This record gives sequence, structure tokens and C-alpha cells, in this order.
Amino acid sequence: MFENKGFTNGKILSLTPREALEVCQIGVCLVDVREEFMIGYKKFDVPSVCYFPLSELKNDIHALPVDQYLIFADASGLHSKEAILLLLEAGYTKIANLAGGLVEWERDGLPLNLDDTEKLTGSCMCQLKRRSK
Repeated sequence: MFENKGFTNGKILSLTPREALEVCQIGVCLVDVREEFMIGYKKFDVPSVCYFPLSELKNDIHALPVDQYLIFADASGLHSKEAILLLLEAGYTKIANLAGGLVEWERDGLPLNLDDTEKLTGSCMCQLKRRSK
């Protein structure tokens, strides 16, 4: 699935958002490792996506199938790299990181599911609140 795709940095294979979308459309599962409070507004719109926060993954790493190709993603690609390193140590080989995470995915204009009821508004970070509809 990942042959001739992406680039490696050390032991980590990273796919561009377009490469990730391509393999997701033919059956690869995207694993979103963002914490629950971070996924309300924007979600990846691919056929197979699951949510497994990094905080839970650390304690239940073997809940993921070893024999299935998986792409790990988060908001910017930092926490998903941490997930990849944990999985490599646990013997997983069919894994890749989404380079740039949701930020690059959105920048490339790739499909997203948006929930406007979860959108935050406010003039500064200290005043953020959910936008009412």
C-alpha cells in the first residue's frame, strides 16, 4: 500500500495529504490521535477513520491491528509522530504519518467534515466559546 509513496525521516514514513487520501480511498484506515476535545469542529472525511487519542494509545497500544495498514494523523503532525514511534517499538510495520496533519490536509483543500455547532469564536484565546447557531 505504501510502496513508492511518501518520504522517510529516520524510521518514520510520512505521506503527503494527497498520498494519504489516495490510499485511504482504497481501504487504508486513518487513525486520528487528537484528544476528544480537539475533534469536534473539523474531522477528516475519508471512508475509514477512527479516533484513538494519543493519551489512550499509550496505555492500550495493542488495541490496533498489527496486520492492517494505518495512517496516523493529528492537527499538525507532531503527536502522530509520537504515536508512530510508540508503534514501531511495539513491532508495527504497516504504519505511516500524515505529514503536516490536519493543517496541511485543509491547506490542500482535501475533504473535511465540519460541525459548525463546535466552531469557537472570541476576540482572544481567553474569550473563546462555542458559536451559537
